[in-house]
Amino acid sequence: MQEERVPSARVENHTLMLDGEWNIAHFRDVQMALKQLPKQDLADLRELVIDRLHSIDCSAATELMEYVPADTILTLAAPPDNDTPQVSDEPDSQRQRHLRLLYTVAESLAAETDAEPTPYRFGDGLARFGKWVSERSRHQWQQTTLLLSFIGLTLVRTLVLVVLPHRWRLTSFFVHIQQAGLQAIPIVALLTFLVGAVVAFLGATVLEDFGATIYTVDLVAYAFMRELGVLLAAILLAGRTASSFTAQIGAMKVNQEIDALRVQGIDPIEVLVIPRLLALLIMLPLLTFVGIVSGILGGMVVSVLSLDISTGQFLRIVQAIPERHLYLGLAKAPLFAAVIAIIGCLEGFKVKGNARSVGEHTTSSVVQAIFIVILFNAIAALFFMEMGW
Repeated sequence: MQEERVPSARVENHTLMLDGEWNIAHFRDVQMALKQLPKQDLADLRELVIDRLHSIDCSAATELMEYVPADTILTLAAPPDNDTPQVSDEPDSQRQRHLRLLYTVAESLAAETDAEPTPYRFGDGLARFGKWVSERSRHQWQQTTLLLSFIGLTLVRTLVLVVLPHRWRLTSFFVHIQQAGLQAIPIVALLTFLVGAVVAFLGATVLEDFGATIYTVDLVAYAFMRELGVLLAAILLAGRTASSFTAQIGAMKVNQEIDALRVQGIDPIEVLVIPRLLALLIMLPLLTFVGIVSGILGGMVVSVLSLDISTGQFLRIVQAIPERHLYLGLAKAPLFAAVIAIIGCLEGFKVKGNARSVGEHTTSSVVQAIFIVILFNAIAALFFMEMGW
C-alpha cells in the first residue's frame, strides 16, 4: 500500500518549494501549510519549484495561486516547452501535467483580476436603453407576425369548413357556447349593474351643481350603449375565457395530445380553434347586450332611489336615444370576440413542455387580450367621433 505524503511548503532564497499530495483529500493540510508561511517571504517570491510535488488537483492549485504574488503568476502564464529537462526523480510527463494545471489556474485567476469594471461613460444609460428598445421591438415584431399568420391560417381553415358540413364540430361548438357564454352571463350582469350604479352616482354628483341631474340618465345610457357595455363584457371574457383557452390547449400540448391529433391526420386548428372562435363570435354580442341592459338598470336604480327620477321618466329618456348608439356598441363585439379567441388559442399553442410555461402563457394571453381590446375600443371611438356617428 502506497504511503500518503502530507502536503508541505517552504520558502528558501525567494523560492517556494512544494512537497506531498496537494489534493482535495488533504485540502485542510494544504491550507495549514500555506498559512504557516511568512507573509514577507511570500511577497518576495520569484520562483515556484514543484520537483518533489507528488500530486495536485484544481482545488489545491487554486488555493496555492491565491498566495503566489502577481509577478509569479505572470511568469507561469506561458505553457512549458516540450523540451524541458527532467528534474528530480519524477517522470517528466507527470511534472508537465502539474505545470500545465498551475498555468491554467494562474491564467484563470489573472483574467478575473484583470477584468476590472468598465467606468461609466456619458451616454451608457441611453445606449442600454436603446438596446433594450431595439430588442423589445424585434421581439414584438416577431410576435405580431406570428399573430397575423395565425389569424390568416384560422381564416383559411374556417372558409374551408364552410363548404364541408360533415367536418363541423357541433358538440365542441355548443360546449364552448355554454362554458364561454352562458356561464358568464351572471358575472357580466352583476359587474355592469354595479358599474352603472357608480356612473350614475358620479354623474349626479357633478351635474347636481348645475341643476341638471336629469341628464344622468343620458350619461348612463350613452356610456353603456356605446362603450362600457361591450368593453366590460370583453374585458371579463378576456380574463375568464382567454385564460381558459390558453390553459386547456397548453395542457394538451404538455401531454402531447396535439401531437397525437396530428399523427391521426386531424388538424388542431379545425378541432381546437374554430369551435372556440365561433362560440365567442356568437356569445360576446349577447353578453354585450346583457351588459348594456344591466348597466342601464343599475343607473335606473340609483336614479329612482337618489335622484327623484321616476321609472317611467327614466325609460322615456332612454327610449328617446337613437338606436344607432346601441348598434355601434354591438358592432364592436364580434371584433373583440375574434381577438380574444385567437390570442387565447395562439398562446396555448406557444406553450412548451412544462407547467411553468402554461402559467406564463396564460398570463400573457390575458394581458394581451385586454390590452388589444382597450386599444381597438379607443381607435373605434375616435373613428366613430370623426365620422359623426
